[in-house]
Amino acid sequence: MKFSLRFNNDLPVSDYVRYARAAEAAGFDQFWVSNDLFLRSAPVILSAVAMATERIEIGSCILNPFTIHPAEIAMFAATLDELSGGRFNLGISSGAEDFMRWLGLEYRQPRSRVLEAIAAINKLTSNENGAADGAVLKWTEEAWLRFRSKRRVPIYLGAMSPKMLEAIGAVADGGLPLLFPPEHYANVLPYVKRGLARSGRRLSDIDLAACIWCSVSDDQAEAEAMLADKIAYYGHAMSATLLEQLGLSRADFAPIRRAWHIDGDQERARRMVTPQMLRIGIAGTSDCLLQRLKALAALGVRHISFGPPLGPDILAAIEAIGRRVMPQFAPD
Repeated sequence: MKFSLRFNNDLPVSDYVRYARAAEAAGFDQFWVSNDLFLRSAPVILSAVAMATERIEIGSCILNPFTIHPAEIAMFAATLDELSGGRFNLGISSGAEDFMRWLGLEYRQPRSRVLEAIAAINKLTSNENGAADGAVLKWTEEAWLRFRSKRRVPIYLGAMSPKMLEAIGAVADGGLPLLFPPEHYANVLPYVKRGLARSGRRLSDIDLAACIWCSVSDDQAEAEAMLADKIAYYGHAMSATLLEQLGLSRADFAPIRRAWHIDGDQERARRMVTPQMLRIGIAGTSDCLLQRLKALAALGVRHISFGPPLGPDILAAIEAIGRRVMPQFAPD
């Protein structure tokens, strides 16, 4: 079993350095940082993390080819891989449509844009010409890196929709499917396998991370409050398909959205998050976490990725997962 941590890009850079060192000491395999708009820059954060660690792999979750040109993504990828000594993984996807609207960008052909970007970036980090004549990318023969990439940088595709999940199996080295709830893995896997069949590969040929939200603490109430904040903020934007698995709908989140985003009453919004909604992630003690992770392992999961909020004390959560949870999945 492989284990990784995922972070939003909303913290001071020095915090990520501390967390990455703790994650490396605890035995985690990967450390991912998002690149959401108007927050701190993931490439800068990951550069600091690369300089402060030795073994743990680092990754972006995710960069998108709308706000960053694929040529620049390839530059970031090859440079971060060089800086980290071959430890960088490029997480890429189409990004949030809301972000594009903020910038006045048209959100057209997102899947084609991502797939063409992946093909071009693979060529560029393989030290090949990235010239393309696609539906979106139309590059001349001058599209090549002017320095030598140490290797073709592995690409992980972020996905939630069926077609993007298929694309993980078809073109990516790994996948970052968001699982709300964690047991959604059972629904995700058939789409990934369909893409694998198209590419003539097997599931063992890619690194498919089961990306979950969790909040770990010995104080159950504190753990639930942290996860409730996350759900209150994002719940209204989740897909209807994902919510239906828990017997929920977007309408259930309308009053929560109003309380948080319009009225600015976060405490009231948190109180409206129900136990049923909390099933979107995992909140509680390490024993609670372990119980649901064993169910994931029974579904065939080989990589569990723990995402925010992680817990009221992130360092304590990293230590608890490393000491109490991860050893339970060690090979006999």
